[in-house]
Amino acid sequence: MVNGIFNGDKALLARAITLVESANWAHIEKANTIVEHCLTKKTNGIRIGITGIPGVGKSTFIEAFGKMLTKAGKKVAVLAVDPTSSISKGSILGDKTRMQRLAKDTNAFIRPSPSSESLGGVTKKTKETIILCEAAGYDIVLVETVGVGQSETAVYNMVDFFLLLKLAGAGDELQGIKRGIIEMADAIIINKADGTNKDKADLAKKMFTNALHLYPAKTSGWSPKVLTASSLQNIGIKEIWDMISDFIHQTKVNSHFNKNRIEQDKRWFLNTVNEGITHHFHKDKSVAHMTQNLLLDIEQQKISPFRAAEKLLNDYTKSY
Repeated sequence: MVNGIFNGDKALLARAITLVESANWAHIEKANTIVEHCLTKKTNGIRIGITGIPGVGKSTFIEAFGKMLTKAGKKVAVLAVDPTSSISKGSILGDKTRMQRLAKDTNAFIRPSPSSESLGGVTKKTKETIILCEAAGYDIVLVETVGVGQSETAVYNMVDFFLLLKLAGAGDELQGIKRGIIEMADAIIINKADGTNKDKADLAKKMFTNALHLYPAKTSGWSPKVLTASSLQNIGIKEIWDMISDFIHQTKVNSHFNKNRIEQDKRWFLNTVNEGITHHFHKDKSVAHMTQNLLLDIEQQKISPFRAAEKLLNDYTKSY
């Protein structure tokens, strides 16, 4: 499977990602081995996070942006994360349908994945999937998030460039002026800047440009830009890539690019440790037994949820 990934086999890459996303412990062991091998392959990939509220046109933008990149000779992987229903536990996973032209492109790979209720607008294994895609020869990995807003620090901590899509004339301008996700953005794109919406988009660009002056300087040394674009009319798409290329060049020269990657790897390590601890904790039979008894006590209002949690953790710690 590793050899297939290195040779750019899309089918084997997809199978490997399925293993990586699996919660089965036997699969996790195999997935870790695959990721470990893929980490040894030196790549020059660029990781771009793309977020925005539902309806902002993320999929349309990604298709236009991806097609422009493949025409320029780049290989593009799109990791599209769909929100998982907390009720039915299902996801639509319709990104390949929404990006039909890009899905048929031989130099593109689209992988829709369910968020599985994980916070941050990405899956728990998005970081590992990025590594696999880069090992398969994809120059640029686009991570499309579910657009959950200010909790999207997860994707910010695994990409090189963070792109925020906004709409003009939809009340989105005021949201952008708030602190939170806008502080993480390396660029803001006013999307759907065409037709009767063109003037509104230009006005929104001025508003966001003025608002950015209110925020502290970024550690990367980069000054966030605001651009307008029309994905449907393919206007402003190349300019966005030129801007990202300038960012990559600047941050590599001032060493921020590599420092940021190292910090992201540290967070990856800590997150993996936390996931492992959580897995082993809930796998413990004594924990399952204590949990059921405490849930019954909570139901009968014999104990508060806070004290129940404290008791469970204390009893678990004493058993070791």
